[in-house]
This record gives sequence, structure tokens and C-alpha cells, in this order.
Amino acid sequence: MNTENQVLGLIELSDYIKAFLSKKTEDYNQDDVDIELLLQKTKIENQWFTLENQKFALQQWADLLTAESINGWLKNYSISKISKRVGLILAGNIPLVGFHDVVSVVLSNHIPVVKLSSKDKYMIPFLLKKWKEFSGDQVQFEFVERLENFDAVIATGSNNTARYLEYYFKNHLSIIRKNRTSVAVLKGDETEEELQLLANDIFQYFGLGCRNVTRIFIPQDYVIDRLFESFIGFQDIINHHKYANNYDYNRAVYLLNQDKFWDNNFVMLKEDDKLFSPLSVINFSRYTSLDDVKDFIAENEENIQCIVAKDELGLDSIHFGDAQNPGLDTYADNVDTMKFLEMV
Repeated sequence: MNTENQVLGLIELSDYIKAFLSKKTEDYNQDDVDIELLLQKTKIENQWFTLENQKFALQQWADLLTAESINGWLKNYSISKISKRVGLILAGNIPLVGFHDVVSVVLSNHIPVVKLSSKDKYMIPFLLKKWKEFSGDQVQFEFVERLENFDAVIATGSNNTARYLEYYFKNHLSIIRKNRTSVAVLKGDETEEELQLLANDIFQYFGLGCRNVTRIFIPQDYVIDRLFESFIGFQDIINHHKYANNYDYNRAVYLLNQDKFWDNNFVMLKEDDKLFSPLSVINFSRYTSLDDVKDFIAENEENIQCIVAKDELGLDSIHFGDAQNPGLDTYADNVDTMKFLEMV
């Protein structure tokens, strides 16, 4: 396969997505109608994948797939001269979450053998077929119900599923991904704009992604109301019935157990040392020493996808609002997929 043609195909795919997203419904051509129908079909089958969230994911990919970003990414890796079959078991917690693995495998000159998530089974095949068309048939891929006849595997699942996958693929070169989540560390002097960007990191995709913040560290004297004020822009999230069901359930449990929590009628804050929090709940803890925060992060490193914080805190962090804007060189579980594919 010709890598240059593949890259040109991705750039054309980016333009194609941008053109669709920029149009009003009345200006749709047949291609646009086809995409819209796929988005609608996905929404019906998986109600977490709202049209807004699906289009947000498409926009993120369209913005990523520029000549500069793709070539800047690929220059750090060697492209395999021999094509191997790489099995992919894709996640479906947020829209297009498995597309990065597929793109990585193709650009490494391998063939992705893809087992789609039942929760996200329409848009990735559509994008791959378009990419193949735009690249002059220089993109190979297969979709399967069961992985067979492969040289390596990349699989994503829950912690329980991962144990099974690790056993099942123990004799294969593999990356097996588990549950992760993200944290935010506040210095205390964040601006309202920064806190509103943090709200994006928390609520985008309903908080279902591994890059969504579920745990916040705040200074000892921090006023909780500041967080709630910054969340107001997402108050309509409670109108989504599946999210509302989680909120109602978790609130009822806390009330029944007489747990202390803060509530603004669409999300709850709970003072809790746990890294993971239930959907519609954000755990927080107060700190007097940043060293304690760093110790917690070090102890839980294998479960943390990213840290959102100001640069001056000296953490390996990203900026507020960037949690759902990973670059092409940002990898799930912080394992370099492209380096792995060099070994296949």
C-alpha cells in the first residue's frame, strides 16, 4: 500500500467531513443524507450517542487530519515493509473511540481486522470506505464477528473483560487496554473561563470516556460553589433520560445511606478518595500539600488517562478544555500504538 496516497486520502476525508458538518439540512446532497441517516440510526440504537456528540467526534477528527499533523506524527516511526494482520477489538463508550487504532494500523502498512463494538457499528465502516475511495484503493481492512488468523491484537475492554482477553491472547503480541479515567487538580486561582473549560472535560460525552474527569483535587479552603457555577452551561444534560436515570439512582443511594454530598439538580459532588466515580457524580478531595496529590497520582498511574491542571503545578498535565482533544500522538493507556505496530 502507498502511504502517501493513504495520507492524501485522509486529508480528503477531513475535507469531506468538514463540508458535511458545515451544511444546513436543506443543502444536503445524497452523500450528506447517507451520513445523517447513519448518525440517526446510531442514535436510535445507542441513545448515549446523541447527534451532537457524534458530530463533535467527527469535527475532532476532521480538525486532526491535516497534512501537517499526519506527517508530523508519522515522521517519528518506521513503516513496515511487510503487511501483517492486526486484530482490533474496539470499544464503544464514546463515538469513534476506536478510529485511532484503525488509522494507526493502516498507516503502519498493516491490515486492520476489526471487531466493531455493537454500540458504534456504522460510522467507522463508512469512514473507512470513504478513506479507501479517496486514497485510490490504497486502504485495506476487514470487519469480522470473531477474530481469527491474525498476527497481533489490540483490544479494549473493561477490567473484567481485560482479564479474559489477556488469557485468550496470551500467545499473541498484544495491547490489552483496561478501564481508565482522568483527574483535575485545581490551584485555586483558576479563572471562570478555565473552570468552564474544565466543565467540558467533565461533561462531554456524558462523562463516559476515559479522558473525562471524574475526580478533582481542590485546595483546603476552596469554595465548592465555584465549581457548580462553572457547570451551569451543562444543566440540560439532565434532560437526557439515561443520564437522568443514573443521577436519580445515585442520589437515592446517597440519601438512603445518609452520605454527605453536594447537589445542583444535574450533577453531584462527593468528598471521596476513590478515583472512579459513578456517572452523574464527581468525586473530590481537599489537599494541603501538592506532594500528597502527586503521591496519589503516582499510586494510581495505571488507572489515570490524563491530568488536567495549570502548568505551574508541575504535573504532567494538559490544559483545561483539552481532555477531549487528543492529538494523533496521544495514545490510550499511554501505550505508543505506533511503536507497538513497528514490532508486528
